[in-house]
Amino acid sequence: MPNIKSAIKRVKVAEKANLANSQAKSAMRTTVKKAEQALANNAENASELVVAASKALDSAASKGLIHKNAAARKKSRLAKKAN
Repeated sequence: MPNIKSAIKRVKVAEKANLANSQAKSAMRTTVKKAEQALANNAENASELVVAASKALDSAASKGLIHKNAAARKKSRLAKKAN
């Protein structure tokens, strides 16, 4: 643990951000996984799940959790499976 007050605060802030980012990234992965499973099983709500997954990918990309090109690639692959 650092001795300087500002460094102590940076450690605390970084821990909070890390927790929030990991939760958001996990939620994004879950929505993408649900959409892929729905497409594989030909579920009737698959199109809704694909929309939710693409929204989650866009959100993650805008927050910097994943790269924007990675989000675009994943969205493209989901859309290709949907069509």
